[in-house]
Amino acid sequence: MTSDILTQAITDRRDDLVALTQDLIRIPTLNPPGDNYREICAYLDHRLRGSGFQTELIRAHGAPGDSDRYPRWNIVARRDGGQTGDCVHFNSHIDVVAVGNGWTQDPFGGALIDGKIYGRGACDMKGGLAASIIAAEAFIATHPDFAGAIEISGTADEESGGYGGVAYLAEKGYFDPARVQHVIIPEPLNKDRVCLGHRGGWWAEIETFGEIAHGSMPFLGDCAVRHMGAVLTAFEDKLYPAMAARTTDMPVVPEGARSSTMNINAIHGGQPEQPADYTGLPAHCVPDSCRITIDRRFLAEENIDDVRGEVTALLEDLKTRRNKFDYDLREINVVLPSMTDRDSPVVQVVAAQIAEVLGKPAEFVASPGTYDQKHIDRIGKLKNCIAYGPGILELAHKPDEYVGVEDMIDSATVMAGALASILGGQEQ
Repeated sequence: MTSDILTQAITDRRDDLVALTQDLIRIPTLNPPGDNYREICAYLDHRLRGSGFQTELIRAHGAPGDSDRYPRWNIVARRDGGQTGDCVHFNSHIDVVAVGNGWTQDPFGGALIDGKIYGRGACDMKGGLAASIIAAEAFIATHPDFAGAIEISGTADEESGGYGGVAYLAEKGYFDPARVQHVIIPEPLNKDRVCLGHRGGWWAEIETFGEIAHGSMPFLGDCAVRHMGAVLTAFEDKLYPAMAARTTDMPVVPEGARSSTMNINAIHGGQPEQPADYTGLPAHCVPDSCRITIDRRFLAEENIDDVRGEVTALLEDLKTRRNKFDYDLREINVVLPSMTDRDSPVVQVVAAQIAEVLGKPAEFVASPGTYDQKHIDRIGKLKNCIAYGPGILELAHKPDEYVGVEDMIDSATVMAGALASILGGQEQ
């Protein structure tokens, strides 16, 4: 239950919440390549140690992307209560995606305008990280004799799979159910929603092959780009209609993501692009290679072997029908769907707090894209995990990304109330 005292403690920290969010945005943790991870972890280390947390800075040695130039740093902070009890863990990723074009605000300025804080990562998810810290600090101040423990982590590389962050920590036992019992990931799924999980993802690269020749005599070569055109046509004619016809019982939002989807992430064929200052003309060559990267999102009702097999079958069919067609299919990554049961303790507690704080029933949803719940579930074997946090999902990765201050206040109040429900303690 969120008492008046706890609610007021959140409200009193409004200016601190704004400043904390702005400070986090102003550390440009772009991924790729993985800039300033150590800097933001040091900032969080100073902040959380000042609030009585014991902290660890953990480098994910050997993880994908980790290097001496771009080390994958993470922070895990823990505050133990005065008696035994459960541990509630708030996990937020510290990395942000590329800025892109179309901004009217400084993407790393953290400007506060009309109750909104602007910047890359504002909603995804530095606003959620800040809200979880304020929630924990307000709860500790008002419930000093709570039972159990509170953990807050800032982790690397969620935007590129999470292998240098939550996956690494899960492998090291940080999400063992004997250590942590409840996990809340403050991703921006809207403040009145409990996110139970996400669809699956299959990433692969397809390459078609040809033979180089003079561009004035293409009949003496074999155009790999034309072969790829046949692949894309097969996708349009057969795969996309088949995917659109499938729907899931998972409560995925938005509505379009209730079906299977696939994005052509990239295409590269023929000669590499020249530098911007190159003023010459292209050479006259038939391309002997063309590659695409596909991002296939699949449903809980689909089997990963069938997802792979569906694409392979189309490619094999082309091989039998198209002269000189040959290909290579390389799998890049697989993420299986993940769903927490609606009756799980953390789901019920957060949903009850949403109803109390916002005066409306919580909406239960699933995410169209994957997030770090996948590693907590599959590697950590911890099922009692949700995403809940401030911010509008559709703003993630967009220009002029922002997070609303009132949304952060409300979400922090919900998070603090969840701590009170799970960890208890005499209010002061």
